[in-house]
Amino acid sequence: MSEFMAGAGDTPRGAIGSIDLSSGGQSTAVDLTGQVHQLPCCIKYDGPCSVSDYFKPKSTGIEVDGLNVEEAYFRGRKLQGTTIHLPQDYSGFILGKKNVYKGKASDQSEADSNCWKVNARFQSITFWNHDSLPSQDDACLRSLHWLTIAKALHRPVKFEDLESAPIAQPK
Repeated sequence: MSEFMAGAGDTPRGAIGSIDLSSGGQSTAVDLTGQVHQLPCCIKYDGPCSVSDYFKPKSTGIEVDGLNVEEAYFRGRKLQGTTIHLPQDYSGFILGKKNVYKGKASDQSEADSNCWKVNARFQSITFWNHDSLPSQDDACLRSLHWLTIAKALHRPVKFEDLESAPIAQPK
């Protein structure tokens, strides 16, 4: 992780952190598959609430671009979305701060304050639009294309791949 601070020479400042993805943390993490939603708004509240009493997505029976459209209302506004499953061998995680330092807060280093743990995991996410139907062009869906590209870029090159690759001849 790193962050960029503008100002004195626009020099980058590194941030040190860690995420505990140990098998003990994942097995005890709550599975929220089918319950993770990306809303097209910012909610300035962090605490318990009865979401399922008010937010009730339902299928519309409509299919657009191969996506099953769902409908819900949030604060009176109609939302249209679709549920996408993460690719095989990938999982989504909901992280929370891990309190590893036991001394005074003023003695805590940046490295100690930037430790995270897995609170929950998921295999699907529903993303919502408030002014348009979901499509293959939505940023959330397009961002998953990077996973295929990254896999291809990091795949080991085999000798057979090199033999079959066309080589440009100098003119």
